[in-house]
Amino acid sequence: MAASKELEPTQNQLHVLMVTLSAQGHINPLLRLANSLISKNLHVTFATTQALYHRMFNSSSTAAAAAAPTSITINGFQVLFFSDGFNSHEERSKNTDIDHYMESIESSGPTSVSDLVRTHFSERRRQLACIVNTPFVPWVADVAAELGIPCACLWIQPCALYAIYYHRFVANLAEEFSRDAVELPGFPLLQPRDLPSFLLPSNPFGSFSKMLEEMFQKKIKDGKFRWVLANSFYDLEKDVIDSMALLSPILPVGPLVPSSLLTHDDQGVDEKQDVGIEMWKAQESCMEWLSNKAPCSVIYISFGSLIVLSSKDIESIANALKKSKRHFLWVMKVPEREASSGAGQLPLGFLEETKEQGLVVSWCPQTKVLSHPSIACFLTHCGWNSMLEAISAGIPMVAYPKWTDQPTNAKLLTDVFQTGTRLWPDRDGVVGSEEVERAIEEVVGGPRSEEIKKNAERLKRAAREAVADGGSSDRAIQSFVDEIIGSYRG
Repeated sequence: MAASKELEPTQNQLHVLMVTLSAQGHINPLLRLANSLISKNLHVTFATTQALYHRMFNSSSTAAAAAAPTSITINGFQVLFFSDGFNSHEERSKNTDIDHYMESIESSGPTSVSDLVRTHFSERRRQLACIVNTPFVPWVADVAAELGIPCACLWIQPCALYAIYYHRFVANLAEEFSRDAVELPGFPLLQPRDLPSFLLPSNPFGSFSKMLEEMFQKKIKDGKFRWVLANSFYDLEKDVIDSMALLSPILPVGPLVPSSLLTHDDQGVDEKQDVGIEMWKAQESCMEWLSNKAPCSVIYISFGSLIVLSSKDIESIANALKKSKRHFLWVMKVPEREASSGAGQLPLGFLEETKEQGLVVSWCPQTKVLSHPSIACFLTHCGWNSMLEAISAGIPMVAYPKWTDQPTNAKLLTDVFQTGTRLWPDRDGVVGSEEVERAIEEVVGGPRSEEIKKNAERLKRAAREAVADGGSSDRAIQSFVDEIIGSYRG
């Protein structure tokens, strides 16, 4: 969190304000895009809720919440805070209803961000040329329109998800999505199990489907976003990107992953090169453990920062790992709230039984892990940031999707990228240990493993070419910067 870069803009430097939720997977892509914009002589400021401050600095008391600063500096970027509708961190932390939290932000956020813009830019005569927001705060586009400032959306999921939501909410293909199989331009045939969970009748989070519908019908369709950028790259999703060119163009500017993942070859990751943040403390001891393992011998398992596995899921993975006899590194994040069902808990005796075979940690430096030569494959929930990191590192994957974009990401992994396989539940909806064993073996040592590895290496090279000087994503960012400057001064 040490300061770097320039904190004070030059006199005539144009500003970009980036607005997002206080979620690591939303903030980090924006930070990395900001780094690129700064390299092209723009100045960037961030805005998010105070939940980020309390998470990073472990400041949970009511008194500390009241004393929290109006801004902080992270990796050289000024971060401003806007209201999420909660009066204290204590009140915020007690809220467990996602729908309520999103509704609270939507209610209080617009006025707070509007005031923030006036205070930090208009009153200080700073030249705010553009606002960039992530999809889960779409109301920012309305704030920008009221203030007469061009707005861009950084789409932090695959371009494929953007296309799916566009076809569903703007092209009015609701009937197509009600069928047993969905046919869309640029896609393989999609079954209901391949669609994002927010479009399914079983979706329990009404605020997200409502928010996405309103975003596409009232922001995308009405042109409130002058640009839609994407954390992806052309060679990864060219069929979908081309299919959207005449409907609603999307500009891939990624992969927005640590730059060290895109420049090193099996030499480890220098995290000082990255502008991202870690909201949980990583256990570095795992790196020494990995260094004592043979190349391509370790199965890495992680389900991100939000998912807590059920006891049945954990048992299936644990049994499969024991039977595989392969080394493993398993990130088992401690649940923030205890669950009587045994969710998030390893089977009794598992650690003792596998102490010579594997290592279980609560959090790890994932980019370092994925770039380590001992890693053979990644058993993942298919969060898009994790997938992009694995793609950039050339690591094959085993997909175990749970919700939101993850089922579609898993479909892309198997049928489009062809860099892994997917776990399938049985008739009772349970993924058994035999299925986990099958998938690991298919990716690591089965007949298709060499083909999967070659595809992973090919996409690794394509990712590096995209962000290199003159690459497709570098050109897209330069075009975006040129248009920002032109629209402000034109």
